[in-house]
Amino acid sequence: MPGLADTIRFDWAALDNWFEEDEEVYVHPRNPYARVDALRSTRSVRVELEGVVLAESTSPVLAFETGLPTRYYLNRTDVNFGHLVPSETTTACPYKGRTSNYWSVRVDGAVHPDLAWSYAFPTAALLPIAGLITFYNEKVDLIVDGERLSRPRTHFS
Repeated sequence: MPGLADTIRFDWAALDNWFEEDEEVYVHPRNPYARVDALRSTRSVRVELEGVVLAESTSPVLAFETGLPTRYYLNRTDVNFGHLVPSETTTACPYKGRTSNYWSVRVDGAVHPDLAWSYAFPTAALLPIAGLITFYNEKVDLIVDGERLSRPRTHFS
């Protein structure tokens, strides 16, 4: 085909797993110009939906990922599981790995699907988020250090 001379293509789905050295790569190859960093913080973070507090923490781990809003990963002891409903959903990310849990949120009888998730065994670079829970900023209300953040618009909105 014109324009394809001297190019190659590989079919990601043709193999069961892909690896960089001994670390599995999920979904697609990692972009060398994209970053994901996880940093411990003492910021005050509260997660709400329709005025109901879903989580509150002063020891989050902040995940900074190129092109996405900061994600606030919280200790399980800081999350109100009374509103979380386990989900069968799983996803994968080339930078963080495969999710181990997803939860929908029940507020006033309405169930909001798949708003929270966790990685039990994230990639080596994101080990600080192991076992912690985060929520879609796009779908919940976040109050960080007393300031309500506006909901970002992303492909997850």
